[in-house]
Amino acid sequence: MAVSIRLSRSGSKKRPYYRIVVADSRNARDGRFIEKVGTYNPLLAKDSPERVKLDNDRISHWLSVGAQPSDRVLRFLDAAGLKERTARNNPKKAEPGEKAKERIEERAKKAADAEAAAAEAAAAPQEEAEAVVAEEVEAATAEPTAEAETVAEQTAEQPPAAEEAPAAEEGPAAEAEATNEGESAAEPAEGADDVAPPSAESPQAAEASAEGQSSEEPAEGAAEDAKA
Repeated sequence: MAVSIRLSRSGSKKRPYYRIVVADSRNARDGRFIEKVGTYNPLLAKDSPERVKLDNDRISHWLSVGAQPSDRVLRFLDAAGLKERTARNNPKKAEPGEKAKERIEERAKKAADAEAAAAEAAAAPQEEAEAVVAEEVEAATAEPTAEAETVAEQTAEQPPAAEEAPAAEEGPAAEAEATNEGESAAEPAEGADDVAPPSAESPQAAEASAEGQSSEEPAEGAAEDAKA
C-alpha cells in the first residue's frame, strides 16, 4: 500500500486545526490514519514555535520506509531539515483557464462595442448640424432672396456721390465777400424806409387811375341802361 504523510483537518468552522498524520493514500483526508506525527495551527503567528510541531524520529522512520509527504508537509520538513524540497517552476500556475479567458474576451468585446456605439451617438448630431448648415449655404448661394434683390436694385439705382466742392480760397478777398454777404442778410440797405409814395404824375399813379376809371365806367353805363 502507498503510505503518505499529510494533513488531516479538525477544529471548528473558520478556526481550522490540522494534524500531521501517516495514512493510507486511498483513505479520505479526515478519515482513518496510521499514526499522528505532528500538528499545525495556522491561526498562530508564523514565528510562533507552537505553529508547527513535528515528531522528528517517527517522521524519519516513515520516510525511510518509503512514505511520501504532501507538498505542504514537505515545506515543514524542509524548514526542520528532515528532507530537502526541490524548487518548482510552474509559469502557467497564475495563468487563467480557458473559460476565464473566454469571459475576459467577451468583456473586452462588449466594452469595445459600447465605446463604438457611444462614438457614433456623439458623431451623429454633429453630422446632422453640418448637413443642415451645408443645405442653408447652398440655398443662399443658389437662389437669392427677395430682400437681397431689392437691396441690389436700390444700390444700382443710386447715383454716384457728388464730388466734394473744392475748399474756398483763403485770403482777404474771401473775407471781404463773406463780410458783405453777412451785412446784406442781417441789415436792410440804408434808406429803404425813406422811400416816398408814388406821386400823381408818376407812371404808377397813372396806371392806378386808369384802372379805377375802367372799373367805375361800366357801373355808370349800367345805371343809364336801367333808367331808360
